[in-house]
Amino acid sequence: MTTAITNGYVVPVDGDPVDGGTVLISDGKITAVGADVPVPADAEVVDAAGAWVLPGFLDAHAHLGVSEEGEGWSGEDVNEMTDPNGARFRAIDGIDPYEVGFDDALAGGVTSVVVKPGSGNPIGGQTVGVKTWGRTVLDMLFAESVSVKSALGENPKRVWGEKDRTPATRLGVAATLREAFTKARNYAAQRDHARAEGKPFDVDLTLEALTRVLDGELYWDQHTHRADDIVTAVRLAEEFGYRLVVNHGTEGHLVADFLAEHDVPVILGPLFTTRSKVEVRNRTLRSAGVLARAGVPIALTTDHPVIPIDFLVYEAALAVKYGLDRETALRALTVNPARMLGLDDRVGALRPGLDADVVLWSGYPLDVMNHADRVFVRGREVYRFDADRGEGVVADRRYRE
Repeated sequence: MTTAITNGYVVPVDGDPVDGGTVLISDGKITAVGADVPVPADAEVVDAAGAWVLPGFLDAHAHLGVSEEGEGWSGEDVNEMTDPNGARFRAIDGIDPYEVGFDDALAGGVTSVVVKPGSGNPIGGQTVGVKTWGRTVLDMLFAESVSVKSALGENPKRVWGEKDRTPATRLGVAATLREAFTKARNYAAQRDHARAEGKPFDVDLTLEALTRVLDGELYWDQHTHRADDIVTAVRLAEEFGYRLVVNHGTEGHLVADFLAEHDVPVILGPLFTTRSKVEVRNRTLRSAGVLARAGVPIALTTDHPVIPIDFLVYEAALAVKYGLDRETALRALTVNPARMLGLDDRVGALRPGLDADVVLWSGYPLDVMNHADRVFVRGREVYRFDADRGEGVVADRRYRE
């Protein structure tokens, strides 16, 4: 099926805007973007006159589907706090596609998320990239095992300290990570030697995951708020040579030059929260602007359900209010998080070859009075704002005969 979205103000994000432009979609992929795109005779034409046409947003740090709103303990699958090293745990195994947050995501123009385990463990588990519409998690999947989630700071030391187990301090958390990576190095050497000798070898799923991090196959998503923890995260990454992405980075503005010097990107947020614990006492809406001006690549996150995922665009608007430039704000919702986690061959821009995740906005997205009018995921329209009802309508996810 071919769809042509025409006459809109097309904002590719990684290219110049095109007034009156066209986005051509075929078989779930973008095939052309520009001012003079030929429209096939058999194409379904969507007239986007008066609308801003953007790529769907990517929230690169969410717990959508594994920490379900209003479900209590039965829908809480974000933290497997029975082992400090949970590298073998996989977020994909806990996602409920029918969680209400997925509908909210569409209302906020969010078409992709990287779902992550929580921060109760020093090593929480493997993350996954999914679309925000689909009937099963396999329908939604677009990037399996993007990274391994890890945590420094208050959360793991509190969780395991209360169990009277290591780690109970920041020293213990860092030691847990060092021990895990040292075991992974030794394991990889023993495994490779056994393979070379043609000998049997017992596979360890936890160490296999960490070996993939050391090999650069998976990113290391480091939950960290306080400036000293951010520096520890960088020290550990340089010690073991893995690809670090700082998550949250609440005090990142205090060490912005350090992060820029070490070329470490930051998935910043959530920005709406109260100062609910000591390590976020220096939270400020100025952070995004400070980091960007220092040369640090930034993305924004809601950390859903900490902040509702449809508020992601509002975080960008507030970041602009407090000093972030408008262009970087849009990039922080699209191409920046995609590049940070190696997903820019699928999402993050309006570019031929990428997934056809396209959102028609009623106007400039960072104006809080505007809203997502129509949302396409992989070329299929899955959300439409009903002006008469004053709310969005999501395409039915359920199977029907």
